[in-house]
Amino acid sequence: MGRAFEYRKAAKMKRWGNMSRVFPKLSKSITMAAKAGVPDPEMNSALRTAILNAKAENMPKTNIEAAIKRASAKDSTNFTEVNFEGKGPHGSLIFVETATDNNTRTVANVKMVFSRNGGSLAPTGSLEFMFDRKAMFEFNKTADMDIEELELELIDAGLEEIEEEEGVVLVTANYTDFGALNAKFEEMKIELTKAVLERISNNPQEFTDEQLEEISKLTEKLEDDEDVQAVYTNIG
Repeated sequence: MGRAFEYRKAAKMKRWGNMSRVFPKLSKSITMAAKAGVPDPEMNSALRTAILNAKAENMPKTNIEAAIKRASAKDSTNFTEVNFEGKGPHGSLIFVETATDNNTRTVANVKMVFSRNGGSLAPTGSLEFMFDRKAMFEFNKTADMDIEELELELIDAGLEEIEEEEGVVLVTANYTDFGALNAKFEEMKIELTKAVLERISNNPQEFTDEQLEEISKLTEKLEDDEDVQAVYTNIG
């Protein structure tokens, strides 16, 4: 699936090895999805997806249920989605998605992380066009699954690309086709292991291992922040 895929996978495994870091972010996603619709995953596709991704990271059922209940609590926190764009070391471009209940705090924290780790914030909208927003789905290949036949089945639902490596299938589509593909997988009874919206660099750049270490230091510091939900780069 390429060096960029392997890098993202290795970096995510390293970052998400600390459950105290990832579970709060997953909980926030579940709570936001439940508040935006209804707290019943059978009637709320966004909530179903958030729960799916939480389960993929081995989040306990009790944590998931607690996150759903928080959505209907009288003192439930209202989160606002805010994006940041910035430049990192060695010409790297970084897009940060946050969910915050205090924008002043989040802006200050993100700006500080950039400035202390060889980067700087860029004006809103100045780098967003450098990233394509994609719907990405992962699932395990079964013994009776024909990838070429599956590709034909999924094209009408919006599939752009399908890859398979070591028994793991990755499907990519435009973010606007997320719902249609998700529904198609449910119809075909394909059990997804992950369904996410990601931002993929449309002009990825190659970096040396030493440069990647410096960029990773910045992205990891960003991901340590409780308000940051996702970080994307132009690593190729």
